[in-house]
Amino acid sequence: MSTDLKTAVVSDNPLTRLGLPPADQVGFVVRDLKAAMALYDPLFGPFSLMDGSVNACDYRGRVEDVGLNIAFGRSGDIEIELIEWVSGHSPHREFLERGREGMHHLRFRVDDADAWIAKMKPLGYEAIWYKRYSADTTFAYLERAGDPTIIEFLQMPAGGPVAPAY
Repeated sequence: MSTDLKTAVVSDNPLTRLGLPPADQVGFVVRDLKAAMALYDPLFGPFSLMDGSVNACDYRGRVEDVGLNIAFGRSGDIEIELIEWVSGHSPHREFLERGREGMHHLRFRVDDADAWIAKMKPLGYEAIWYKRYSADTTFAYLERAGDPTIIEFLQMPAGGPVAPAY
């Protein structure tokens, strides 16, 4: 692809004009967390573990509880999240049921998750998984037809506790 064509494609993309902050996390859905940690430790380890279960989350218009086991690693400034689905209905379960395993989502930390959800709607993105923990802490997964990568928005005060990032 020529440089001119690349520039035209990128500058014409409505996502470019939104001004998203840099992604700060890449999430992978895995079937076996321990096996994935062993596989990816040389690239992203050492990992820290967390129970990532979420209760009373809005998932595709229903209130759902989900059990998740999570490991966090790093690659420079990028957090790497490995997610093992355990129970309940969630995007992670859907991903596995479609026979997939691997890269699942990109996370962006934002000041106002709801405002970003509204900005993304005209571009075809729909919030499919959403949880507001408090007035200043929210996460949302967004998807759009024909795009296998989910976008996650995390709103959380800087310097706050480890994020419930899924």
